[in-house]
Amino acid sequence: MKIADVKANAFAMPLTSPAFPLGPYRFVNREFLVITYRTDLDALRAVVPEPLQVTEPLVKYEFIRMPDSTGFGDYTESGQVIPVSFEGQHGGYVHSMYLNDHPPIAGGRELWGFPKKLASPELATEIDTLVGTLDYGKVRVAKGTMGFKHRPADEQAVLASLAAPNFLLKIIPHVDGSPRICELVRYYTTNVTLKGAWTGPAALELHPHALAPVADLPVLKVESALHFVTDLTLDLGTVVYDYLA
Repeated sequence: MKIADVKANAFAMPLTSPAFPLGPYRFVNREFLVITYRTDLDALRAVVPEPLQVTEPLVKYEFIRMPDSTGFGDYTESGQVIPVSFEGQHGGYVHSMYLNDHPPIAGGRELWGFPKKLASPELATEIDTLVGTLDYGKVRVAKGTMGFKHRPADEQAVLASLAAPNFLLKIIPHVDGSPRICELVRYYTTNVTLKGAWTGPAALELHPHALAPVADLPVLKVESALHFVTDLTLDLGTVVYDYLA
């Protein structure tokens, strides 16, 4: 293989059989259970990197079913998003993500800097309850429940939340183990079609785990819950702060 061929084809590893395809990345019938809860403010400040600023002691715990996603297939994801601000712009900092599919783990980490780890999340309806669970190996780490479609939610508010920016801390090491890339990345979701949104009573429990430490942001009070279904495009990101510059 010629040097020019390497340059022309090198967008992901491994070179001759990349773990994920080139985008754009479109998601169809993407289903969310988002439980917003109040937590300890000092715990939030300990994990949110400057120059992001914590705006209030809230965390959005998410369970997401993605049955139809370009190049990534059919998978489920679970994790925490923290409301933050950056230079006066309000959005969400993606603090943790656990999922059960290798291509979006590789693509999410390498392209955007999503903090993805391999685990076993699920989102399903059990009789009259929407239930999200996260297991790390055989250990239960999180469980969220919500009354199934009890009341319509404010769809304009849901669309506004989906239009807001999200932030990631992208870290890629050098071959000697030192950081080669350490950047704050901002990304958006676009071309959103909201197919339905509901709210209702909800509960959330998080269990301590050494390698899936979602409980380090403890649940003090559940504030609200949303269940919604969308089609959307996950846009690629831009670097808004370079920690190594």
